[in-house]
Amino acid sequence: MTPSSTIDASESKSQAFPKTLPSRMAAPPFAAALRRHLLLPHRYSLLPSRHISRSTAHPLSDESDFECDQPLPPAPDDDDGGGELSSFLHRVSHASSVASSPKEALSLLLSSSPSSLPPPPASPSLLVRALWELRRDPEAAALAIRWGEYCSASSGAEGAGSPPAEAWHLAIWAAGKAGRFDLAWAAVRRMLHRGVLTRRAMIIVMERYAAASELEKALKTFDVMEKFKVQADQAVFYSLLRALCKSKNIEDAEELLLMRKKFFPLTAEGFNIILDGWCNIIIDVAEAKRVWKEMSSYCITPDGTSYTLMVSCFSKVGNLFDTLRVYDEMKKRGWTPGIGVYNSLVYVLTRENCMKDAKKIFSKIIDEGLQLNVETYNSMIIPLCESCKLDEARIMMGDMIMKGIVPTILTYHAFLKQEGVDETLQLLRKMKENGCGPNSDTFLMLIDKFIQANESGNALRVWNEMIRYDISPAYSHYMAVIQGLVKHGCIPRALEYYDEMKAKGFASDPILDREFKTFLLANRDHWRGAGKYNLIPQRSKHFTRRT
Repeated sequence: MTPSSTIDASESKSQAFPKTLPSRMAAPPFAAALRRHLLLPHRYSLLPSRHISRSTAHPLSDESDFECDQPLPPAPDDDDGGGELSSFLHRVSHASSVASSPKEALSLLLSSSPSSLPPPPASPSLLVRALWELRRDPEAAALAIRWGEYCSASSGAEGAGSPPAEAWHLAIWAAGKAGRFDLAWAAVRRMLHRGVLTRRAMIIVMERYAAASELEKALKTFDVMEKFKVQADQAVFYSLLRALCKSKNIEDAEELLLMRKKFFPLTAEGFNIILDGWCNIIIDVAEAKRVWKEMSSYCITPDGTSYTLMVSCFSKVGNLFDTLRVYDEMKKRGWTPGIGVYNSLVYVLTRENCMKDAKKIFSKIIDEGLQLNVETYNSMIIPLCESCKLDEARIMMGDMIMKGIVPTILTYHAFLKQEGVDETLQLLRKMKENGCGPNSDTFLMLIDKFIQANESGNALRVWNEMIRYDISPAYSHYMAVIQGLVKHGCIPRALEYYDEMKAKGFASDPILDREFKTFLLANRDHWRGAGKYNLIPQRSKHFTRRT
């Protein structure tokens, strides 16, 4: 039996593992008592803007850095002027789609005529870029890494024999993100066989299991690491805790931290991971306070990161008193506040209309030898916009630009949430000119804003702008528009968008299906001819039928 048999068997019989950790992993008593109430969906709509960056620092090698959906920068040794990358992607995608098995697909690639097609890429960086492009197609990504593995082994170059570690990591991450853990474990076993298995590869598997709510399998992956000849030390254990917290299983992470304290002694760093979950991932002051007291009960002294997290948590909910109290205690304990702490102070002071004190923090930052950054300005601009003090927010944005600090998309979003439709369209153009969006989330936010304001016509104007900015509507965009039009009585127009959504391959919605069926049955005598779209009084020119 191979070392991975305990987990591999579960891929074919996933029902053998529970969706959550067993009863011995239950939440702490106080957390368990409040869990159902605290995690109700309506709580999230009450939370303030999450503009303050997470404060817990940990090594990049201990986490997956593929979460940001941005293209990889061109490698300096890549020369793709002749379309080498495009050719490679085409060949892999074609073989993956026409072959009946991975073995047949690989044979098809290896038997390609070199006279009509360029040879496989020899550059490791090109293989990494190809895998990034194939990240949404796990089978094609798995085929690409196999092909790269074969080419590396047969190249005869010094040090050849296996693709670079980054390529393996991308293939495992892509498979896990798509729920294809059979492909992820196949890549892990090949890395083990070639003697190139890395700690980070196993961490990525744990992260993907946690993201898929397969908590038991994430824990089992950690427990079998030693069998894979990978050291499961405290740093890897903390990576598992971070993965659980990131997937909002913070109580399970805390219970695991306490259960394994004999093997991994309790430290401030470990508790900071749990604090970060309550302070940044799920902003819950009550739970953060509980964990803070728990640290004291285990004789763990909070460090600078602990205080930074608590200051951030209190500021996000507008608790000025506790924010300043923890800040003062932090300084008395000898911890030097970083820029994150000062950004939190700027935010809560601005939110509570203490503008003079907030501006004094700017001077204090400079006096402390720190640099004002875009988060500092966003910490003031965002609450000013939320309070509809747009003129003051524009002054701060102008000051930021004069200092050479480039606004982020969050800066523009703060203004977009408050501006009218004409100002919104101007800001969108400005964002485009400054290379700062807009993106898919920008338009979803705007559509929701105008729908909630009972301005369906403006929501459709934003929809048309989205098309002009070459952003393809996602399922969430269609549902926002369709549900908004139905809510405001524009059912014929909503039906247009619904048909378009289904034509693009998106799943239908049972509730909307019943809504439209009821409408069509009630108006079947009118659902024809020129009067088709005149069933409901049109409120503006934007409700005319689209060409």
